[in-house]
Amino acid sequence: MHEIHQLLRSHRSIRQFTDKPVSDELVADIVKTGLTAATSSNLQATTVIRVRDEKTRGVISEVGGGQTQIVDAPVFIVWCADLHRTRLACEMAGGSMTSGMTEQFIIATVDVSLAAQNAVIAAEAEGLGICYIGAIRNDPQVVTDLLELPDDVYPVFGMCLGYPDQDPEVKPRLPLDVVFKEERYEDGRDQDRIASYDEEMRQYYRTRTGGTKESSWSEEMAGLVGGERRPHMREFLARRGFELR
Repeated sequence: MHEIHQLLRSHRSIRQFTDKPVSDELVADIVKTGLTAATSSNLQATTVIRVRDEKTRGVISEVGGGQTQIVDAPVFIVWCADLHRTRLACEMAGGSMTSGMTEQFIIATVDVSLAAQNAVIAAEAEGLGICYIGAIRNDPQVVTDLLELPDDVYPVFGMCLGYPDQDPEVKPRLPLDVVFKEERYEDGRDQDRIASYDEEMRQYYRTRTGGTKESSWSEEMAGLVGGERRPHMREFLARRGFELR
């Protein structure tokens, strides 16, 4: 197995970091590497904002449900989908941007996600740990105001970076034959395979928490999608210029 495969398969979310600083040069290099990811039609719809201010981080931590790593991590950055810059480019070329198209929203969000994951790989190759913070979307307007984001820009997720001060196990993933299919979507045996995976996840949580957590993947998914989740996002995105038509 090539070493890059081993690196990718060893990914864990890191929530505890040492006090060792991460140099500005390394942070810039990680972001630069991230931005070399594939981008639809060269849209390059990613903007990355580093947040150093303790008060700003504190407010974002409150938005994120009190996740202390947002405050404690040596580096905290916010990844934004940015069509504001695209609008400027259209105007510079003597044209205008048609706002609110669903396809624009999709490609901008995908662009950000690809760039961020590229950056994660670069960071982990340097011995850093990362933790994505999707919970900034609990109240994206607060984050938008703090970062003074213009119209046509929205915060997709945050990211903590630093040298790990913990060594958690790698979380098991669904069996390959549940998600990798040949020719067509065939799910005749998926329930049995997911049931086996549920038991694997139960054991993972028992080990990770010393027996204080009993849960399976299926139970977690029922909680995740079994009701409305962040319904404010639709109205928020419309206000940002992503009306989705």
